[in-house]
Amino acid sequence: MSLRPNLHQQYVQACQNLGQSENPFIAHMLRETDQNDETWSNGITLKIAGNNRLVPVQRITDDDLQALTSVLSNTVFVTGLDLRFNVLTDAGGEHMAKFLENNSTLRYLNLMLNDIGTKGAVLIGEALRKNKTLLDLRMTGNKIGRQGGLAFATMLPSNSTLERLDLGDCDLDTECLIALATALNLNQSVKAINLNRPVLHSQREETTVHVALTLKINSSLVELHLGKHEMKNFGVQQLCEALYMNSTLRYLDLSCNKITCDGIKFLAKLLEWNDTLQILDLNANRIEDDGAIYLSEALASYNNTLQALSVTSNNICGKGLLALSDAMKRNTELSYIYIWGNKFDEATCVAYSELLQTGRLKPNRTDVEPFEVDGHIRLAELSHGLQKHYYWTPSFGEEMDEDANASLAIAAVSEH
Repeated sequence: MSLRPNLHQQYVQACQNLGQSENPFIAHMLRETDQNDETWSNGITLKIAGNNRLVPVQRITDDDLQALTSVLSNTVFVTGLDLRFNVLTDAGGEHMAKFLENNSTLRYLNLMLNDIGTKGAVLIGEALRKNKTLLDLRMTGNKIGRQGGLAFATMLPSNSTLERLDLGDCDLDTECLIALATALNLNQSVKAINLNRPVLHSQREETTVHVALTLKINSSLVELHLGKHEMKNFGVQQLCEALYMNSTLRYLDLSCNKITCDGIKFLAKLLEWNDTLQILDLNANRIEDDGAIYLSEALASYNNTLQALSVTSNNICGKGLLALSDAMKRNTELSYIYIWGNKFDEATCVAYSELLQTGRLKPNRTDVEPFEVDGHIRLAELSHGLQKHYYWTPSFGEEMDEDANASLAIAAVSEH
């Protein structure tokens, strides 16, 4: 096996060669990595996230990244790189693209919430046509726009390695989404994709129709995020009809849309038949009591595969929430349920308190906790939910609860 390099010493030399000063945050994290013997056995992940709250942070610039990638080009031990919440721009995207073209060890790259724009995204997309090792890429929150999105769509048919791609909050437009959906017809390696919050100017739901067509053809996609798509009942109907022909999708995220109880009818009917879906996110829609009852009837009498359900902030009252609690008593597979943001009455509070007291519902698998005041049971909010660690990871280590946190919310390179 190759001798373990001294990353900090190499970084100091790289900065001297480029005639630039060291970034103390990078230097600190590299020294920590050098001193941690346990991290080297199966490859290491360099976590240089700009939102680190445990050490002083000087966020990484484009020049800092140039020095860092020159170090990483000379080592085979680094398999993951977390650069979220820094200040990288298109120039940083260019440095990263050059690195990806020649690198054969990096499997995970997180560029979430930097300032990379269209030019940098195009270069990264072009580099991934040549790269054969990267499994997981997060571009979340970088405003790459139409051309950046099209660059990734053009890359997908020729890339047979990438498994997870996060393009949420990237200002993708209708053309981008249609191109990405079409590309997934030709790509059989991507297992999880996030297309949340595109910039759409049409109410005709063309993008949802194209995604539905993809679900009829694609046999590799396991996880799909379509949050903030202005999706209505027609779009849900199209997706459900496609999912009757799909036997691989396990996680469907339809959060923050405009789905009502009429759209939930299609989902409930699908759940009666579907034996694949395990996680369903309906957070921040408009399903109300009738929608909750439709879901509960399907879950109580037919479905035995769904494990996690989020219906937070859906204007559900006691009648609908009680129906879901009754469904949990009859359906032993449903283990995670998130209900905060709805309208709790006392009967609801008592019902979920009993689920927790009897052990049917575990405290870490819901977002409410019962307490008593003046002889009445009430529910308090917990910071639990689907994608709990999407933007940040806890200081005590990675959260590995796959039902509550999908692959795009967890970034543990050891698992890759």
